[in-house]
Amino acid sequence: MSDRLAIATLALVALIAALTFRDYGLGWDDYTHSQYGDLLLAFYTSGFKDRRALEFVNLYLYGGGFDMAAALLAKILPFDLFETRRLAGAAVGIAGLAVTWRIARRVGGPLAGLIALVLLAACPLYYGHMFINPKDAPFAVAMAVFLLGLVRTLEEYPRPSPATLAILGAGFGLSIGSRIMAGFGVLAALGAFALLLALEARAQGARDAAARLGACLLRLLPAAVLAYAVMAAVWPWGVIDPLNPIRAIGVFSHFFEKPWQELFDSALLTPTEMPRRYVPQLTLLQLPLVFNLLGMAGSGGMLVTAARSSRPARERAIYVAVSLAMLLPVLVTIATRPAMYNGVRHFLFILPPLAVCAGLAAERAFRPERSRMLRIALAAMLAVALPLQVVQMVRLHPYQYASFNLLAGGASGARDRFMLDYWGLSLKQAAQALRAQLTARGEVAPDGRKWKVAVCGPHPGARVALGDAFEPTWEPKGADFALSLGEFYCAKLDAPQIVAVERAGAIFARAYDLRGRNVPTLFTIPPVERDDQALPPVDPPRRRE
Repeated sequence: MSDRLAIATLALVALIAALTFRDYGLGWDDYTHSQYGDLLLAFYTSGFKDRRALEFVNLYLYGGGFDMAAALLAKILPFDLFETRRLAGAAVGIAGLAVTWRIARRVGGPLAGLIALVLLAACPLYYGHMFINPKDAPFAVAMAVFLLGLVRTLEEYPRPSPATLAILGAGFGLSIGSRIMAGFGVLAALGAFALLLALEARAQGARDAAARLGACLLRLLPAAVLAYAVMAAVWPWGVIDPLNPIRAIGVFSHFFEKPWQELFDSALLTPTEMPRRYVPQLTLLQLPLVFNLLGMAGSGGMLVTAARSSRPARERAIYVAVSLAMLLPVLVTIATRPAMYNGVRHFLFILPPLAVCAGLAAERAFRPERSRMLRIALAAMLAVALPLQVVQMVRLHPYQYASFNLLAGGASGARDRFMLDYWGLSLKQAAQALRAQLTARGEVAPDGRKWKVAVCGPHPGARVALGDAFEPTWEPKGADFALSLGEFYCAKLDAPQIVAVERAGAIFARAYDLRGRNVPTLFTIPPVERDDQALPPVDPPRRRE
C-alpha cells in the first residue's frame, strides 16, 4: 500500500508540474546559464574546437550538465528555451523525489519511504527550487543518487553489485561535476567505511577487516572510472587539466565577487559578514515545522542507534552515512563561516537525507510497540501539517522557494527581516500585469517607439516577460513605467502604482506609471554600519553565482 501511495504521489507532483511550469519567472542568472549550456554544446559539436565554455564568466568553475541538457532539449521540445529549462528542472526535481523515496525505503521500509517522499514533495524550499535553480537543485539530486549508491554499497559490503556500482559512480560523477561541494559526500562515505572497518576489526580481527575493506575498494574501481567519465562529460574544464578541480577549490575558498548587501534577521550584511547561525536559523525558519522536527529526531535517533553494539555493523554504518550527509555540511559551515547568501539554496542537498531521517523517525514512531498516544499524536500532526503546508505552497505559487514557516510569521512576517524573492522571479507577473493593463486601455507607445521601463531587478528576465514592445533600462529618468521588486534595495516610488504582485500577505513586486513623474533613482541601499567604518552603498545587485 505504501509503495502504491508513493507512486501516486510522484504521479501527482508530475501532473502539477506539467500544468504549472510556465508560471515560473526568470531570475538573475537564468540567461547566463542558458548561454553556458549553448557553449557546452558548441564545445562538443565542434569536436572540442570551440572552447569558449572553458572560460565563460565564472561558470566554467561549475559543471553544466543541467544547462547542456536543457539546451539540447530546447532544440527538441515544442517550448521556448526558458520554458524548457523550467520543465527540465521539474523533471530533475521529481527524479530527486523518487531517489529519496528509494533511499528511505531501503533504510526504514515502505512506510519510511512514503513519509520521506511526501515530506520532501511538500517542502516549498525543495519544490520551488526544482523549477528555478539550474545549479543547486540538480546538485541536490545528484548527491541523493550518490547517497543511494553509498547505502546500497554498505548493504552489499564487501561485494557491491554492478547495478550498485553504476549508481554510485554516476551519482558521484554528476555531483562532483556540478559542484566541488560533492566532497561532503566523500567525507560521509569515509566516515561510514571507517566505522565499518573499526566494528569488523573488533569482531573479526584487524587483518580480516582490512582484507574485506580492500576487496570492497577494488570492486569500487569501475565506479571511480565511471564517475570520472561522467564528470568529464558534464564539466570538461575539470578534466582538461587534472589540477583544475583543485584550482576550483582554491577559488571557492574565498569570496571572489564584489560584495553586495543582503537582508538577514533585520540587518544589512555582505555575504562575508553573515553570522555562523545563518544556515541553522534559515533552515529552522524556512523548512516546514514537521519536517524539521522529524528530521532532527530521526538524525539523532540514527546516531544513537549507530552507537549501539547490538545492531549489525552494516546497519550502523548506513545510519552514520545518512546522518553525516545531512549534518556535516551544516557543522562545517558553522565552524568555518564561509561567505553565505541567497538563503540556503546552496544547502538544498541536505534536504533529501533530512527527509530520509524524518521518514525513519516517523516509521519508528508508528511501530505497534510504541505508545498508542504517540502514534495518534503523530498521525494527527501529519494530517494537519501536510495539508496546511500544501495550502501555503498554493498561496505562494510560483514563489514557493520564498516560503517561511510559522516561527517566522510566514512570508509576511519575514518580509522585513529576510530576503524573499532574492532571484527576482516576480518581475514576470508584474510585467504580465503591466502588459494586460495597457492592452485593456488600448494604449500604445507614442511616436511608434518602444515603451521604456525602468527595472529594479534582473533585466534579462524582465525583457523576456515584457516582450519586444518594451525597452528595459536602469535609469528612471524619461521612463514610461517601472518594474520593481519588493526587496529592500528597490525604492518604493512616488508614482501611481499600476499593480502589486502579492502572495501570502507579502508584496513581491510592483509596477508603476512614471509618465509625468520625476523619479531620481530606483534604488535605496543605505550604508552598512560597522565598528570601524560605514561602507558606502553597494552597486545595484546584478548577476550572482
